[in-house]
Amino acid sequence: MRAAGPEQGMLAMISNSSPAMVRLHSLGHRVRRGFSLVELMVTVAVLGLLMTLAVPSFSEWIQNSRIRTAAESIQNGVQLARAEAVRRNTRIEFALVGTGGGWVVRLAGGGETIQERSGGEGAGGVVLSTVPADATTVVFDGLGRADTRDNPLTAVDVDVPTSALPAAQSRDLRITIGTGGVRMCDPNVSNSTDPRKC
Repeated sequence: MRAAGPEQGMLAMISNSSPAMVRLHSLGHRVRRGFSLVELMVTVAVLGLLMTLAVPSFSEWIQNSRIRTAAESIQNGVQLARAEAVRRNTRIEFALVGTGGGWVVRLAGGGETIQERSGGEGAGGVVLSTVPADATTVVFDGLGRADTRDNPLTAVDVDVPTSALPAAQSRDLRITIGTGGVRMCDPNVSNSTDPRKC
């Protein structure tokens, strides 16, 4: 054995033929990195199985998210119209336009547009049903009250087609417009003590 300088380190003090060095060399050759083909195939099979199980739930969640997004958009538009009517102390109109939850808030009678949203902004593919069936607008006066003349819009039901999601899995929502304000509720809730009930 020969003496090593400080720059050569501790391993230089051990001769190349010592048992400790032989063990270090043989361990280095036996250590393998990476995955075997069998391990990789098992991992891919497990991931495929998990994806197969998760896709139906994910699809249901996406469709119900579209319903909620469209309903919240309509509710926000109606609330904006009501607030602007009070702020400006004038008649402001909320109108559904196009398909899929598009709307516009403007001065009553088709005046200046205050804000608008297209139906495709995050909520495409929804189906709207209005109450009354042919109503698309509601006008608020300077006190924030809905004008009851000319068959105003009193409710909007938001759903997706049954081809996209079966009715039993759909979480339909309804926006009601009344003297008490604007409210979102669930038309499928039957428990009278549930705050989501319409």
